[in-house]
Amino acid sequence: MAVSDPFLNSVFDGRYLIVRKLGTGGMANVYLAEDKELGRQVAIKILDDRHAQDSQFVERFRREATNAAGLSHPNIVSIYDRGEAEGTYYIAMEYLDGRTLKELILRRGPAPVTTAIDYTRQILAALRFAHKNGIVHRDIKPHNVLVDSEGRLKVTDFGIARAGASQMTEAGSIIGTAQYLSPEQAKGAPVDQTSDIYSVGIVLYELLTGAVPYSGDTPVEIAMKHLSQVPEPPSTLEPEVPHEVDAIVLRSLAKDPADRYQSAEEMDADLERAAKGLPVSSETEDAATMVLSAADTATMAALQSGRRQPPRAPVYYDEPPRPRRSLWPWLVALVLVGAAAVAGWYVYTQLQDQLKSTQPVAVENYVGVREPDAVFKIRERGLTPRVVRRPNETQPETFVYDQDPAPGNRIDKGNTVTIFVSTGKPKVVVPDVRGKSSVDAVQALANAGLKTKVAAVPSNQPADIVIAQGPAAGTKVVTGTVVRINVSKGPTQVGVALVVGEQYDQALSQLQAQGFAVARRNVDSGQPAGTVIAQSPSGGVAAPTGSTVTLSVSNGPPLTPVPDVTSLDVSAATATLQVAGYVVKVVKQPVTDPGQDGIVLGQSPAGGANAKPGSTVTITVGTLGP
Repeated sequence: MAVSDPFLNSVFDGRYLIVRKLGTGGMANVYLAEDKELGRQVAIKILDDRHAQDSQFVERFRREATNAAGLSHPNIVSIYDRGEAEGTYYIAMEYLDGRTLKELILRRGPAPVTTAIDYTRQILAALRFAHKNGIVHRDIKPHNVLVDSEGRLKVTDFGIARAGASQMTEAGSIIGTAQYLSPEQAKGAPVDQTSDIYSVGIVLYELLTGAVPYSGDTPVEIAMKHLSQVPEPPSTLEPEVPHEVDAIVLRSLAKDPADRYQSAEEMDADLERAAKGLPVSSETEDAATMVLSAADTATMAALQSGRRQPPRAPVYYDEPPRPRRSLWPWLVALVLVGAAAVAGWYVYTQLQDQLKSTQPVAVENYVGVREPDAVFKIRERGLTPRVVRRPNETQPETFVYDQDPAPGNRIDKGNTVTIFVSTGKPKVVVPDVRGKSSVDAVQALANAGLKTKVAAVPSNQPADIVIAQGPAAGTKVVTGTVVRINVSKGPTQVGVALVVGEQYDQALSQLQAQGFAVARRNVDSGQPAGTVIAQSPSGGVAAPTGSTVTLSVSNGPPLTPVPDVTSLDVSAATATLQVAGYVVKVVKQPVTDPGQDGIVLGQSPAGGANAKPGSTVTITVGTLGP
């Protein structure tokens, strides 16, 4: 039963639209994705679930992002982004539309010597830059080298790279791929840049011959061969490999790191000389001879001679020459017969070619084939390709989903075969559904060919109104993409605090802390000024956060006219003022007139003036005497 990939057609980390899976590695899956923010295609590597909880793999994954992100070079895959999302870790990197070097070797076999040299020099250019920045890759192999359609190489996967020399083991196990390990890596010993040089030598060997120098049934068996077995020169498998290239490979595969090239620049310089047909350095010749010192004598002699020549028949100089008859008549006859045969063969082949060129050829099935391969196959049959690129639901991008004529039809050479190439699934523009009700929003998205995921969230907006969406309106996405819409649940309801009887400043702070706005209404009251005497809504009633609570705040008791008590005796004046609700303060003033003794001569506030009940009225009372 097929298991669907949960990442396909989803927006990862709110930014990357996953289009299709590119491949699977030992600890992560790689997808083709569209960066919605920058509008470009990226390759996104996502750590799989079983390793996302393993601190060792997480550290290795983080190290890959850190090491590669600091290396900006034309032959190194660029790292754009990295992070943690949806319970795992990821790296977003440059997407290169091509194959790995391993795929090319498996598909096409050994490369021409010039191509092998060019590819190796590009790998060395990447390593030269990494080594100058203190990074040792430690896992160079054709699986980790990408090749685009123009023959440009880029090194990737710095997952086990280290800064400077380091131990090659993690938790007691050897890290790397057995066929490309250096001897020191196989032993778990410290490694440096010469270990990368050894691995490059293995890759060059495989490019030249289509096979690795050491193979076996188990990684341990292969590692033992790296430690003890002398490699055969590439020319033993592919005789066209020059002696100089043999020597370069053998020096790079020296068991002792001190006998190898000490830098990528040094190996690149020898490859440049070999590409021009010049001899390699004397150090390389000596190192290659040392590598083969444990090999058989015939192999060493062949290497040192520069070419393996077929054995010659022995020549004897001590036999007297025998008289020979003239060969000229026979030679003339043979030449005439040969010329007639050649002329006959030429006429025959020309006739055959003319007959073949006029015979119809059968159209092959190109559906499911990548565009470059389909075009190559069509031209190989003498037909003319015509490419039409359109969206398609079933075939991935760059693959043929239909053709005309259909497979099996026979047509004349030179005729056109139209192939319809997928540009990926059809895309639509995401409509703007903000401000719509949830029902209307879901319908609008469905009409555009999109799916919907509804999330109810608290908000000050009215309930059931869409307040946000992702992807954003106007974004082009694949048909069937899920669009998340946030629908308002309305404001959150909170119980209003009871603040009646409290001072206004204290009540204000308490209500604002609950998320309410506060309105003040001043009223006359017998309560002290600034006291909250009423609230709306009442205390304990649930109300939406952000709504307003109105507080009625006392101005204090109302003002009343002060009784006029002048000319009254002190007892009557005091009684009158106290009945009116005022506090009386008596101030004595000496008088000489006996008629003024004990009589109120003045008051403050004056009679008839307004004052708050409970306030003090001062009366001045005459006192006879000094």
